[in-house]
Amino acid sequence: MSVLIYGAYGYSGTLVAERAAAIGLDFMVSGRDPARCAALAGRLGVSSRPARLDDPAGLDAALAGVTAVLHCAGPFAHTWRPMVDACLRLGVHYLDITGEIEVFEGVAARGADAARAGVMLMPGVGFDVVPTDCLAAHLKARLPAATHLRMALCTNGRLSHGTATTMRENVHRGGCVRRDGRIVPEPTAAETRTFDFGPGVGARRAIRVPWGDVSTAWYTTGIPNIELYAALPLGVRLFARASNYVRPLLAQPWVQRRMQARIDAAPAGPTPEQRARGRFSIYGEVEDATGRKAAARVTAMDGYDFTALSSATIAALVDAGQAKVGFQTPAGAFGADLCFGWPGVALTDA
Repeated sequence: MSVLIYGAYGYSGTLVAERAAAIGLDFMVSGRDPARCAALAGRLGVSSRPARLDDPAGLDAALAGVTAVLHCAGPFAHTWRPMVDACLRLGVHYLDITGEIEVFEGVAARGADAARAGVMLMPGVGFDVVPTDCLAAHLKARLPAATHLRMALCTNGRLSHGTATTMRENVHRGGCVRRDGRIVPEPTAAETRTFDFGPGVGARRAIRVPWGDVSTAWYTTGIPNIELYAALPLGVRLFARASNYVRPLLAQPWVQRRMQARIDAAPAGPTPEQRARGRFSIYGEVEDATGRKAAARVTAMDGYDFTALSSATIAALVDAGQAKVGFQTPAGAFGADLCFGWPGVALTDA
């Protein structure tokens, strides 16, 4: 038995596969391009099972006999359904590295199917949403009666093509928060707040964003009111606010093509040197109905390196028999301390 890493030759997928090899995970690589699969497999000394997501028979053949799929081919709004369907057909555990709310909600809706099939469905085993999910669970444990959760991210990292493409596809969709247990749409960057990200970073202005935890933190903690923020440069914050007035234009195919062309012209992702300098900080706070609060911060390495470490580590846990059937979140299945003992990942109560 082994793990199948799908989309393994993409930017994030390659980092994941390299980390999987480094920790000794038994895995195979897959994707729609046989030549690129074979090249990566040869370099890492593993097997290759190429398959297309629009070919159910071929996909089933690629998944035959494996313990779990670690799905790295995004944007996941377009790719999760055929892979989850195949996993349910064959009794294979499903992991992915998405951060897209619609994917989390879509996979969660298949939870009963997964329970009947005896498999685990766990989207978001990378930078989205492992550190924030663990932080949310930690804060919930500190203040069990919490009714409100706020988390804010600050990073100096650069974007890969895949991340930028996902953002491009959603730039016209607006934001959202969770209110009284329901996901509620709102304008893009509907609120701006200042958060203290701690030593070396300090106070930064952040806008509210539709980060994946609007979905997942609810399943992990049961906290009914959830808001997520991102500390961004002033120009980006102003563009986000202005985008509310031109949403129909941003959705036009020719505008989407123009934005994608700019993405494609950029490097595939941060260089190793840029990732070595990359860091992220997350501030989180919870509050209960009486006004009591608890807060904490998480700091760690570049987000893409974190995704590689996190997803490979969780895949190894699943391959070792530690999966929990049904829809799961990382901290919900493996505990709030899942990532806090990893090298370079620090938790500090504020």
